[in-house]
Amino acid sequence: MKIVYSGDVVGRAGRDAVLNNLPKVKELYKPDVIIANVENAAHGFGVTPGICRDFLEAGVDALVTGNHVWQQREIIPFLDECKKIIRPLNYPPHLPGRGFCEIELPSGKKILITQLLGRVFMEAVDSPVQAIDTLLKNYTLGKNIAAIFVDIHGEATSEKLALGHYLDGRVSAVAGTHTHVPTADATIRDGGTAYITDVGMCGNYNSVLGFEKEAPISRITQKYDGARLVPCTGGGSFCGIYVETDDKTGLATHIERIEIL
Repeated sequence: MKIVYSGDVVGRAGRDAVLNNLPKVKELYKPDVIIANVENAAHGFGVTPGICRDFLEAGVDALVTGNHVWQQREIIPFLDECKKIIRPLNYPPHLPGRGFCEIELPSGKKILITQLLGRVFMEAVDSPVQAIDTLLKNYTLGKNIAAIFVDIHGEATSEKLALGHYLDGRVSAVAGTHTHVPTADATIRDGGTAYITDVGMCGNYNSVLGFEKEAPISRITQKYDGARLVPCTGGGSFCGIYVETDDKTGLATHIERIEIL
């Protein structure tokens, strides 16, 4: 299976970077599945149903979010209505939406997509280990599911690395998001799982994590001056990864970074 995953989409620059480059990505990689992280797509915080529909209509197969999933209130009923968008699996189960989805390809093969929220330097959530262990009791690579893709949305590189090793051999790919800076450690672990600590963001890199520089600089020089974070416009880059998996085992055979400036 051929999988393309785009990193955190930040504001309009990020949305344009993904939507404008999707034809090129499809031509270059001929993916079976395209996944996008849209948790910063609406003004830098959260996502709206309209933005989700734009991505799905453009050919994105599944959408993942993150810790900003609740910030646009109109998305909350959409999380229950749309089966192609997920919020972190280790939020309490009574909350709206779902923490995983299955996408069936025209060939009949299925991919399981899920997301875990880290706990180091993040908000208090349920254990990501317990959440993923419970989910994986129902799935076995190469048997009842062709591929399993896990996004780990977290601050700490050590936590993402540890979870990547923990899941090695049990899932097809583990991709880190949230810190918006691409890392240089795309690899296939000993057990056959593709891994990267952070895929990077889709947005304007002449910025501070996709936001105009003035407010973040002001915060570190003056501590606080009331300035709001404003997403950059224009000049967006597409960052993500491309993963190939073996049809028999579901394990990864290839991973590479995608960067389209």
